[in-house]
Amino acid sequence: PLTGTMLNKQVILESLIVFIIVLCVHTVVWDRYSWCAIALAVQAFYVQFKWDRLLRLGGAVFQFRTTANSGLLPASMVIPLLGIVMKERCKAAGIVYFERFGIVVASTGMVVALFLSVIAVGITRPVPTNTCILSGIAGSIILYTMKYSLTVSEVIEVLEVLLIFVYLSMILLYLLPRCFTPGEALLVLGGISFILKQLIKRSLNVIEGRGDPVDLVLLVAVAGVVLLGIFFTALFFFMDSGTWTSSMFFHMMTAVLGLGVLMPWLYHLIRRNPLFWLLQFLVQTQTRVYLLVYWTLLAASACMVVLYQNSKRSSESKKHQASTITRKYFHFIVVATYIPGLIYDHQLLYIAAVLCLVVFILLEFIRYFRIKPFGQTLRHLLTLFLDERDSGPLILTHIYLLVGMSLPVWLFPRPCAPKGTLSGAGALVPYSGVLAVGVGDAIASIFGNTIGEIKWPGTKKTFEGTMTAIFAQIIAVALILIFDGRVNLNTSYAWILGSISLVSLLEAYTTQIDNLLLPLYLQILLMA
Repeated sequence: PLTGTMLNKQVILESLIVFIIVLCVHTVVWDRYSWCAIALAVQAFYVQFKWDRLLRLGGAVFQFRTTANSGLLPASMVIPLLGIVMKERCKAAGIVYFERFGIVVASTGMVVALFLSVIAVGITRPVPTNTCILSGIAGSIILYTMKYSLTVSEVIEVLEVLLIFVYLSMILLYLLPRCFTPGEALLVLGGISFILKQLIKRSLNVIEGRGDPVDLVLLVAVAGVVLLGIFFTALFFFMDSGTWTSSMFFHMMTAVLGLGVLMPWLYHLIRRNPLFWLLQFLVQTQTRVYLLVYWTLLAASACMVVLYQNSKRSSESKKHQASTITRKYFHFIVVATYIPGLIYDHQLLYIAAVLCLVVFILLEFIRYFRIKPFGQTLRHLLTLFLDERDSGPLILTHIYLLVGMSLPVWLFPRPCAPKGTLSGAGALVPYSGVLAVGVGDAIASIFGNTIGEIKWPGTKKTFEGTMTAIFAQIIAVALILIFDGRVNLNTSYAWILGSISLVSLLEAYTTQIDNLLLPLYLQILLMA
């Protein structure tokens, strides 16, 4: 689809930005793990071209998204860098358990990324000797470091995650062709396999009771949704999913899995009735009830927007696509959802995001399998808001939007955060989703589409769009400072400005799903 030279320029610039981010983190952290991260980045840069060639020639094993480049470098750096900054944070707070946890996250990310690049090198013909040598060197550096910094049980954990990752990627990439690029597959499936592994570990040693029920809800929800999806896809492989009987079966099985498997599991993990705990949690304070009412109104308004657009479409013509501005309405609605939650009540936002994710994925199942009462109408309503990035059978961008906004809230290492006022750039960490996606991305696309003249070399994104995005994010930071009394930035303004501009530049150059990448990178930079 895109011309080779233009794409190469774009890939090199994108890699350059990611490299600068890695170097920033490295200068702050400066230990053997960050040297490993640099080695990994160098080899991922080379392997990325091999993946691109495989995708162009159709030599990759599975079907990937065709409109984007492979995006191996940005994706493979996310998990190791997250682990590294998390380890630094918890080391400063003096919590050993989470420091070890950060190290495990980092090494897991490195191993999985190495695995992907080794696969790419292995299925390229003729065998690329230089890239092989580079991958070998990076792999040996990483394995050497792991040998001297991990205990045996931690090594076993890392290998378990790798195993789950291999199986999951085989199943899911076979079932969902053209939904991911290799980089996104690495991010999404790596995250899911890590969650499953944590869940298994928590279920086996419950005695500690260390787990906050809030965290466990996320783990169980993700595991349940993945199991449900694999089960139904395998089932509807053999029977027609459009009929009433299979729809009844779908609803029955969802209820059985939810109430009969996940509820007892949660009960086993948190030692209380999950439903009662949830109800008590939701109405604990006055502000929570207010927030819930406010969110219900927002959700209703979002539904109104969809229906209004649809009526407009049916009256005008069949081919009416929602404009970018209409699509970005949702970004603003999401920002309006998240900011009060972030200011008043983190825990509630956490739970609400998990529940919302589950609902979204269930709706996606219903739409994809055309389950009876709502499947067809959902299919009709959502084709309006299709992005050019949803070429596969699943519509994923709205799920990515939700996940990108919530990831900073989910990944915020609460035990390592100093109590009371949050100081420094780290105070903005929970807001990184709102800043990067809700404000930055939306403003960039709106202004870039309306007034953009000067294009960045090699892309469709414009200079004005990026500038306005950076500006808007700075304004948003100022507003957060005014409204959220707990945030105190001290002297780290230059660092914040730098990280915002870096992430906005990355938004201009990347062809991956930016809803997923940008919040993670902003969070990494702010935490470092």
